[in-house]
Amino acid sequence: MRVLFFCEIYDPKVGSSTRQMYGLARELRARGHKTAVVSTVRKASDATPTTVEGMTVFRIHSDYAVRWRSWVSLHNKAIDRPLDAILAEWRPDVVHAHLVHTHLGYHSLSQARAAGAGVVFTSHDAMTFCYQKLTCFHGGEAHGGQLDDVVARASKCIPCQRLRFRPGRNRRILKVLQEDVHRVTAVSDELARIMKANGVPVHRTVHNALEVTDEPPSQEAVDAFRAKHGLSGAKVLAIGGRLHEQKGVGKLLEMVARLAPEFPELRLIVMGQRDVYDGEFQPQARRLGIDDRIVPTGWLEAEELRLAYAAADVFVTPSLCFDTFGLVNLEAMEQSRPVVATTFGGSREVVAHGESGFIENPFDVEAYAELIAGLLRDPARAAEMGSEGRRRLLEHFTMDRLASEFLEEYQAALATV
Repeated sequence: MRVLFFCEIYDPKVGSSTRQMYGLARELRARGHKTAVVSTVRKASDATPTTVEGMTVFRIHSDYAVRWRSWVSLHNKAIDRPLDAILAEWRPDVVHAHLVHTHLGYHSLSQARAAGAGVVFTSHDAMTFCYQKLTCFHGGEAHGGQLDDVVARASKCIPCQRLRFRPGRNRRILKVLQEDVHRVTAVSDELARIMKANGVPVHRTVHNALEVTDEPPSQEAVDAFRAKHGLSGAKVLAIGGRLHEQKGVGKLLEMVARLAPEFPELRLIVMGQRDVYDGEFQPQARRLGIDDRIVPTGWLEAEELRLAYAAADVFVTPSLCFDTFGLVNLEAMEQSRPVVATTFGGSREVVAHGESGFIENPFDVEAYAELIAGLLRDPARAAEMGSEGRRRLLEHFTMDRLASEFLEEYQAALATV
């Protein structure tokens, strides 16, 4: 089978959905299938085919002010001719779309259908009906994050988006998904629930997966990482991924300040863009008097990233936005680390509450911090939960399972072409 992926980001180091795509492609190729990617670049000089991790990536030029996304993403005409040429040249049996929200645009799905391919669309986020990462549904601080107002409507979206609000946007997207996409999947049941609440069809949940390494990092390597970052003898928390207020970084700093008196040796590893931490969160850490407890590592590559997870006692994902799945949770579970995750989104489908970690509302800083404290006080229980997390990963979230389920979706799509 020839599978052509659509993904606007072609760098596997950027974004969990991109990493998923490359991992899936490797597994499909190992099973004898052919794979390639259509992606986009901002510079016209970069719009050439390249090879990434053994796979051809066709790069199409598209560059515009993102404030126009709600218009251009419906049909980006800059994509039409080069994409038609790629589809005619590569002749995919199936097009599997991952990210098309900005530059590839939803019309690319119609082009794939017109080319005779079975079309599968995987939703990694709420942007089929929301203009961003869905931050308003829980009511925020005013409601303690207790609301469940997930349906998009003009009275909510216009004040949020103002001049970026595009009447009819969601109807246009829904029309494409209904008429030109054979199968729609979501990465969590919770994402599927809110998509359906907004009228978006979802045929199946296909949970994300991880390519698991057989051997964990050696204790010597972990100790060396700790020493390098001034963590020897410390109790270590870690957070990773995109650093943003909506990912709960600010709330986590409040938790660290609350935990500091009981755990004077406590440190927090912040794995993400160093300039973002320095500009947006270090001032808050200073105000809270915990600046010396924060260890911002910047982006970490491959083995260094694994060492950072392994060096942590507890991994935390206190997102305030709708966290559709949380691939970082799996990465922590791979290193047998307990996870305290957000109640917003699909984390409870990944982290088994009370078994491999905990699920809590990050607006309740006291309750969330107490769950972390319980694991820091009881290393034996933390180790048991970490072991259960790795077992759960190996049972439910392998790339083998992901590929098998998507092959079923590809066959279902082809059956209706």
